[in-house]
Amino acid sequence: MATPARCRSGRVEVAIVVGGRWHDLDFARRKLLDLVGRHDAARTTVHADFTDVDRFAAVDAVVAYTCDVRPSAHEADVLRTMVAGGGRLLALHATNSAIDPPPKDGPRIFRTPDAMPEFTALLGSRFLAHPRIAPVLIEPVQPRHPLVAGIGAFTTTDEIYVSEFSDDLDVLLDVEYAGPCPGFETDHVEDPMRHPVLFTRTEGAGRVTSFTLGHCRGRFDVRDLGVEDLGVVDRVAWESPEYRVILERCVDWAVHADDWQECPVREVS
Repeated sequence: MATPARCRSGRVEVAIVVGGRWHDLDFARRKLLDLVGRHDAARTTVHADFTDVDRFAAVDAVVAYTCDVRPSAHEADVLRTMVAGGGRLLALHATNSAIDPPPKDGPRIFRTPDAMPEFTALLGSRFLAHPRIAPVLIEPVQPRHPLVAGIGAFTTTDEIYVSEFSDDLDVLLDVEYAGPCPGFETDHVEDPMRHPVLFTRTEGAGRVTSFTLGHCRGRFDVRDLGVEDLGVVDRVAWESPEYRVILERCVDWAVHADDWQECPVREVS
């Protein structure tokens, strides 16, 4: 039996980008496909990077969950043009990262070079380091904003990111941290600082939203670092009900822009 359309909008072109390393990308890809798939207006393609510039120039929205995927200046310019024309870019977790692993025979220090300045300028942030995964208190900065309305401060076990930020961000959630970031060039945050976790910035007629929570790792995701099988699967960050609600809202926004609350969706089974 046919099911009546839920979304009131016409067709929305969405590109999902999931790629890189050191994360359970299969898990993240499935979850994001499910979330976008709740919208019957969305027509979706899936990519491992940003090289299909013809596709990215033609979409209404990009949803990206990457780690150490480095768009070229041209690829970043295509994304910027798409957003400036009224599109949306949702950058999740480590999408703002460029990370060089330690040399084989050198000290175990991860470098975070400024390797994709055009892209991180579009995002408004560049990853530098993170402390060890541990419970952290995430707090609302704008509790009435639709993406976080009804969600108070919550504790989650996740990576929090120390980053460089542009001065034009609209911060919705943040976290306070001071202390070590072992294994990175930026190895310590000296003074307690508020680190944005969910934030937006405007680019022309469109917008970029970044949500840096959501770490996940599977058994075989650090083989390039010499560990063939971790023997564990780490998805604890995705078990946070607050994280899941905010992620759903962010994806809804990516598909339908500021009309997202007016578009009913089907539940993910």
